[in-house]
Amino acid sequence: MHAMQYELTLPADYDTEVIRERVRRVGHLLDDWEGLGLKTYLLRERGVDGSPVNQYAPFYLWNSVEGMNSFLWQGAFQRLSDDFGRPSVRQWTGVAYEEGGAARAPARVAVRQRRPVPDGADLAAVMDEAVRETERLAGEDGAVLAATAVDTGRWELVRFSLWEHHTPGAEGDVFRVLHMSTPGRDRMRQGRQW
Repeated sequence: MHAMQYELTLPADYDTEVIRERVRRVGHLLDDWEGLGLKTYLLRERGVDGSPVNQYAPFYLWNSVEGMNSFLWQGAFQRLSDDFGRPSVRQWTGVAYEEGGAARAPARVAVRQRRPVPDGADLAAVMDEAVRETERLAGEDGAVLAATAVDTGRWELVRFSLWEHHTPGAEGDVFRVLHMSTPGRDRMRQGRQW
């Protein structure tokens, strides 16, 4: 599993309906993308759920590097870059993935938490704790799924979870889910990723 996200921070007075309309128009284009586990089309709005910014920030879980590279290099990502400018794309290597008790429910809210891996920490212990926390989150009421991945260039963990309700049992940046493309979600390997 590979996680990927880019963020488009928008002006404070930006009409976020433009993003909603864009997702309604193009969101389905990845509904059958080979190698994609799932893509969540995410939006934060200034003043909503504690967000200080307007931000469009899709989050991806990939089943294959080939699928991710195909998305980045064969035109789909280029359309976004043409419209908004090319954003920096963050990538993380999978640590754990779990389906939640509400796995069949539509996801309404996503929570993303990024935190550094402390210098000098025992990496095996940190990753084992990340696996346990992913399992715990997936077991919370209303959890659709939970995933954790690590960026070994920045030594940063990202924890991502989806929720069927607007009161998630996770801390972090809260996004509204505008659409989900899930062509390979049923093939995503659950549990520890090594």
